[in-house]
Amino acid sequence: MKNKLILSCLCVIFAPSITKIKAQQMLKNIPTPIAKIIPKTLEKHNEKRVDNYFWLNDREKPDVIDYLNQENTYYDAMTSDTKGFQKELYEEMKARIKEDDQSVPYLYNGYYYITRFETGKDYPIYSRKKGSLAANEEILFNCNDLAQGQTYFQLGGLSVSPDNKFASFGIDTVGRRIYTIQIKNLETGEILSDKIENATGSSVWANDNKTIFYTRQDKVTLRSDKVFKHKLATDSAADVLVFNEKDDTFNVSVGKEKSKKYIVIGSGSTLTTEYRILNSDNPDGEFVVFQPRVRGLEYSISHFGNSFYILTNKDKATNFKLMKTPENGTAKENWIDVIAHRKDVLLEDIEIFRNYLVVEERSNGLNHIRIMPWSGEGEYYLPFGSETYNAYTTTNVDFDTDILRYSYQSLATPSSVIDFNMKTKEKEIMKEQQVLGGKFDKNNYIEERVWATATDGTRVPISMVYKKGLKKDGNNPVLLYAYGSYGVTMDTYFSSTRLSILDRGFVFAIAHIRGGEDLGRQWYEDGKLLKKKNTFTDFIDCSKFLIQEKFTSPKHLYAEGGSAGGLLMGAVVNMAPELYKGVIAQVPFVDVITTMLDDTIPLTTGEYDEWGNPNEKKSYDYMLSYSPYDNVKAQNYPNMFVSTGLHDSQVQYWEPAKWVAKLRTFKKNNTVLYLNTNMDAGHGGASGRFEALKELAKEYSFLLDLEEIKN
Repeated sequence: MKNKLILSCLCVIFAPSITKIKAQQMLKNIPTPIAKIIPKTLEKHNEKRVDNYFWLNDREKPDVIDYLNQENTYYDAMTSDTKGFQKELYEEMKARIKEDDQSVPYLYNGYYYITRFETGKDYPIYSRKKGSLAANEEILFNCNDLAQGQTYFQLGGLSVSPDNKFASFGIDTVGRRIYTIQIKNLETGEILSDKIENATGSSVWANDNKTIFYTRQDKVTLRSDKVFKHKLATDSAADVLVFNEKDDTFNVSVGKEKSKKYIVIGSGSTLTTEYRILNSDNPDGEFVVFQPRVRGLEYSISHFGNSFYILTNKDKATNFKLMKTPENGTAKENWIDVIAHRKDVLLEDIEIFRNYLVVEERSNGLNHIRIMPWSGEGEYYLPFGSETYNAYTTTNVDFDTDILRYSYQSLATPSSVIDFNMKTKEKEIMKEQQVLGGKFDKNNYIEERVWATATDGTRVPISMVYKKGLKKDGNNPVLLYAYGSYGVTMDTYFSSTRLSILDRGFVFAIAHIRGGEDLGRQWYEDGKLLKKKNTFTDFIDCSKFLIQEKFTSPKHLYAEGGSAGGLLMGAVVNMAPELYKGVIAQVPFVDVITTMLDDTIPLTTGEYDEWGNPNEKKSYDYMLSYSPYDNVKAQNYPNMFVSTGLHDSQVQYWEPAKWVAKLRTFKKNNTVLYLNTNMDAGHGGASGRFEALKELAKEYSFLLDLEEIKN
């Protein structure tokens, strides 16, 4: 969901570029796909909407597949002159990646675990070494072998039994995030006959080494709604249902505490959470509710010693606080404050060690790591000197250590994994992301954070990176990215692939708009439900700011967003199309009303507290006022590249397909409009690490071609 900028007298719609002229010429010879119109009347609250493209909502129909293929053929033909450049970009981005890379090993239950890649291979290899890094490597899973013959492959939910003998794992070969769970004997290499279909992929072992708990999905909505118990070497048909979440606005998960003492079932909606706990030594016992759900009460739990530590918004703690309760008295009446609520500091997460409590906080849009000795003496923050960085704790599986492992990166600084001694304050960089090719030097780039002023006076931060020597003359191409939903914070991050546009003169910027949690929980609350339009106007005002400050102009400003960020793209091109030269909308959620009225679609019912429930007239009217598909109108639109996946379970492919079909009939100018559907993928796109680069090369070539940058 993103972008917007101030209109200038040189607006692109009145001054076609060479690229546009070329596109117009090509259009004479390449027929534009025109979806057939089959009007369907949709009625709600005594109001009627006519959807001419509702027929696209069925992936099983041959004419639907035919239309998607027509759009793909059109895209390929229209961009045929950029295919060589796309390949060049792909090879360039691939060449920066250390292909034979591996993760920093971590020690868990007597084994060092490692994820590594081999040169030329798309998928990871999961391995371990017993007791020492000098020990022989045991290959747990070589995903390159498992993926052979599959157009899509994803292994997830890898979980090793406490005795280190078995591993449960999930495989998805379609892309709809529907996994089959299996179990491997790590001593013999045998895949057991156990096979659990229609699962989320994740599972957790009880301490008896023969019981796993896992979650299953509703077959229609794909909502994770049930927790089952499975005994090793038994038929999954005999699995025991241990929890069924009947409230269709909630999803369930299952995990295990870091202490290994408790199996935990989590049940949550946008505004409310509830947990159930079971001693891991007693897998056939009954789960006990930790604290019964209360609408609006959010909490998460961490077990340590004889207590649970609770991150919660209890007592109107908008930015959350930390509380503590004995494990034999978990109801909220027993909770006591450990870290009080602060209006200007968002409490995001905690990590518990035997001698230290580590707290992840956010203030003024920046994240901080706070070290608090349990002794109460000498607490401190890790020092970070930038305004465009991202630091967070990573794999810390051991209580009894003084070493905190965390990661640090910025827009111009490659990601590092750091082991920090909380007692001596010494740090060791365990790994720094390598950027191959010999050309990258972070000192060649400028990072900065600027603040735009929104229409209502709110200040909105923008993080930026660009090559040194930038002149603020309005002629710089800028790619402005944002998301702005679900309280997701858009932290700054390094990308070696991004160098392909930075080194060609682009500025990359992230607009930290309302709807995320970038400036605290209230930042999220002010960009959801009946305040959702703040997300869109914030992006527009950030766009205008970049134009006013001469970073760019409407002739050179581009916007990008995916999923809910694709909704942002759809909204801003309806509201302020004149501000953008081009827009990239990835798997965009654009048919808001129709989707949110269909409770058979994955995610719908669980998102009423995010978008509103259109079965209520007030929410219906508000959502209808910004829904991108419903608000397409006869006007000029920027050049647009829209992507989707046929098997997407999060945003169904028909939303972008219908949107593009409607845009083709309404847009008045000759800008390009592409719909590119990956017929083998889901919400995350291609599964292989190099296949994903090919999709990125398409996006970059779209931008660079509009800027007439050919190499």
